[in-house]
Amino acid sequence: MRISRQKGTKDIFGEDIKIWQYIEKNIREICSAYCIEEIRTPVFEATELYARGVGDDTDIVNKEMYTFLDKGGRSITLRPELTAGVVRAYIENGMSSLTSPVKLWYEANMYRYEKMQKGRYREFAQFGIEFFGSKSYLADIEVMMLAYDLFKRLNLLDDITLNINSIGCSTCRAKYIEKLKEYVKPNLSKMCDTCKVRYEKNPLRMLDCKEENCKHVLQEAPMITDFLCEECSIDFENVKSTLEELNIKYIVDKKIVRGLDYYNKTVFEFISNNFNFAVCAGGRYDKLIETLGGISTPAVGFGLGMDRLVLILKEKLVNKLEKNVDVYFVVLEKKAYTVCRNIVSSLRDNNIATDIDICNRSFNAQLKYANRINAKYICIVGEEELNNNTCILKNMQDGKQRKINLLSEDILKEIVINE
Repeated sequence: MRISRQKGTKDIFGEDIKIWQYIEKNIREICSAYCIEEIRTPVFEATELYARGVGDDTDIVNKEMYTFLDKGGRSITLRPELTAGVVRAYIENGMSSLTSPVKLWYEANMYRYEKMQKGRYREFAQFGIEFFGSKSYLADIEVMMLAYDLFKRLNLLDDITLNINSIGCSTCRAKYIEKLKEYVKPNLSKMCDTCKVRYEKNPLRMLDCKEENCKHVLQEAPMITDFLCEECSIDFENVKSTLEELNIKYIVDKKIVRGLDYYNKTVFEFISNNFNFAVCAGGRYDKLIETLGGISTPAVGFGLGMDRLVLILKEKLVNKLEKNVDVYFVVLEKKAYTVCRNIVSSLRDNNIATDIDICNRSFNAQLKYANRINAKYICIVGEEELNNNTCILKNMQDGKQRKINLLSEDILKEIVINE
């Protein structure tokens, strides 16, 4: 009986893995350029971390987490997101004593039992950054700039739209929620069952509902930006004016609230124009560290869906990322293998992508294989070449070939000159 992969998971290989590697390379380079250090946290945490950190009234905690009891009877959850885990690590490892801001990045798999959608799986990967220790709007700008610069490196600026909003502080939201509930109450019976629960427990989340009836009811709802206190209003204006000064286009989307309870003030989403989903989203969360037992520390960050980014890039990069073999050794004599194998090792030590037959193919089969793997050069070694310590080096792009010494440095020199 064949065993299949589980629903909501995937195997990554072939062309897709090249796109993943391309994105990961750019992530590492840009985080290094921004002076951000990597962090890796456990794949599972105490369930309480997410109940307290993400919010026990959110869909993630109520419906989507993979939670189980371990053999010691402890409630354990596979991470559904990573901000709470990074905050836990920040507190537990005493990072508050480090020079601020503490800037961390990660790329890791998350797990949510949710409805499958395009680019969304039950096991999915996120790239994220978290900045701790700055309450300035400039930290918000830096975080958005990093995502913007990553999209720029990936040549996606024309495919992405930045949407921003402010959901204010707890004081702003208290006043706004009162008005929102007052507006919704006469039409509450027309809304979905989930929003009826949200009305009592987490009214802001109603704004994020995808049900058509709920969207219709909320079409003329008051906007939270009309209820911002002076501090939050000034902060949001600073964010907008700075983005404009940096020539970064944005749209104010007053219905962005994000699906996690810990956000406050500036929130943002980078939306795919073609797929109409959020590729990257985040914002400020100044109270989360205190909520999880640390000292009050301002923070801001984002999470970027790697699976969705791969989906966007796939058509653009499928041909550009095809990996060519630099040199393929066509070995015609068994006794030539050891000599050639040593040269192959030397070329690989010089970062030359080199391959050699390991299937005992015939001469013609080796040539066909070299074409299939898009080898730039083939190095042919038969009995005559071996006796004379030479090889035939053929350029597969223009068809030109010449006999050279069977030495790694001579082969390397020919390749470098022709590049």
